[in-house]
Amino acid sequence: MSSHPSSHTPRRFRAVSVALAAGLLSGCTMIPKYTRPAPPLATTWPGYQATGNPRLAQAASDIGWEDFFTDPRLKALITIALRQNRDLRISAANIAQAQGQYDVQHAGLFPTISATGGPMYQAPSDAAGLSFAPGLDTNKSSGGMARNPFRYYSGGIGFSSYEIDLFGRIRSLTQESAQKALAQEASQRSMLISIISQVATAYVTWLGDRDTLAVAETTLANQQDTLNLTRAKFEHGEENLLTVRQAETQVQQSAGLRADSRRKVEQDENLIALLIGAPIPADLPPPHALGEQTILADLPAGLPSDLLERRPDIVAAEHNLLAAQANIGAARAAFFPRLTLTASDGVSSLQFHKLFTAAATTWGLNPSLQIPLWTWGMNSGNLKASKAARDGQIATYEKTVQSAFREVADALAAREAYLDEKKQADALVVSSADAFRLAKMRFNAGSDSYLTTLESQRSYLQAQQSQIAVAVSKYQNLITIYRALGGGWKQHTQPPAQPSSVVRAAGTATNSATTHAG
Repeated sequence: MSSHPSSHTPRRFRAVSVALAAGLLSGCTMIPKYTRPAPPLATTWPGYQATGNPRLAQAASDIGWEDFFTDPRLKALITIALRQNRDLRISAANIAQAQGQYDVQHAGLFPTISATGGPMYQAPSDAAGLSFAPGLDTNKSSGGMARNPFRYYSGGIGFSSYEIDLFGRIRSLTQESAQKALAQEASQRSMLISIISQVATAYVTWLGDRDTLAVAETTLANQQDTLNLTRAKFEHGEENLLTVRQAETQVQQSAGLRADSRRKVEQDENLIALLIGAPIPADLPPPHALGEQTILADLPAGLPSDLLERRPDIVAAEHNLLAAQANIGAARAAFFPRLTLTASDGVSSLQFHKLFTAAATTWGLNPSLQIPLWTWGMNSGNLKASKAARDGQIATYEKTVQSAFREVADALAAREAYLDEKKQADALVVSSADAFRLAKMRFNAGSDSYLTTLESQRSYLQAQQSQIAVAVSKYQNLITIYRALGGGWKQHTQPPAQPSSVVRAAGTATNSATTHAG
């Protein structure tokens, strides 16, 4: 670019170009007006009964996972998972990629300005008519070529093939990229919730299998003592061989249960290591007892319509729908003319020492208008395909909402069942333990056979296993409700959000998607 103070023409050209570009960029797009689909949802949860803490005014999505979970060992495992889990790393990479693609598309709204410069040397032929050019030696060597080459020096700054976005084609594509990037961010939140839920669910399973292993070891130790006592009585003629064999059978069954429980505990630890993305550290805090992983026994379900803004997967589906809407705007704009500009401002001279003088200044402007006449169905096909993609995204959005509704409804229905099952399981353990105590007393007194004691002990063991299984399912169901209602993507509890804040907080891109054409 010339630095001479008298070069006013290029400056006027630049001012006009900037003003023209600003005016054209302020135009509207051809993106269809967006109206959120209204999937068929019930106004209340089927069979829902409010059994939660009435003092809990916050929605599940506003409760941070560090406040929901109170077990220090579980919280430590979740912290490791958020740092090391490979699925979360993949999701973060997808977000970065989508943001990069948005940056690339958004850059198309502005001219790519570059600086160029350099000399050109050429030895023209006699027929070029340049024998009179300054600096050219007219003496000819063999072959008729000039001895000294032709020299040309140039330098400048400018842009080429810059499309003026008259009808919003580039802005529509930029909007599409923005919505896809927002969808990736929402998908990462959904992945975050899923990982936390998976770690917590696997952890509760591990606690349950540990308790089952402890019951199996205690039962096996007691049965081994009974077997030793029975064998001693048999050797002294005080007991028959059938009773010995029955006691041996019970010991063998409990030993098998212990081995199976050990296997499950080890497999649970392997699953946790996979979910957290690293080996389980040896210095973790000791675990709380099963059922003490959270201080909350219940969560407020809210209204079904709240899911539209509290579930990240639904938010992601809506952003994908908005991206499809924006693509329609780009397909519509393809039917209209495209105006491109190529401009430059710089210096040029045949002599290097005159390159930076006022006389060497130069500029150029090359507008080009492209009007589609016959595209042989290409533009109409693209528009048809973009509308079909939009319709598919509408169906995907509605299905995502319906699936979320069913997931929450199923979890709430299961909660009612687990609460009742837990009461029955606890009562069964109490009655089975008492029945086993009485049967053992009758056997020791000689008023009943060992078979009755054997059956009572087996029933007591099964009742304990059932009690643990119900407790595991009950607390895993609470974790499922927490995830299904959109909880877990915040680390700390925050005040309740205003309606639609989840979608609005994603940026102003959604608002621009509702702009009418023209």
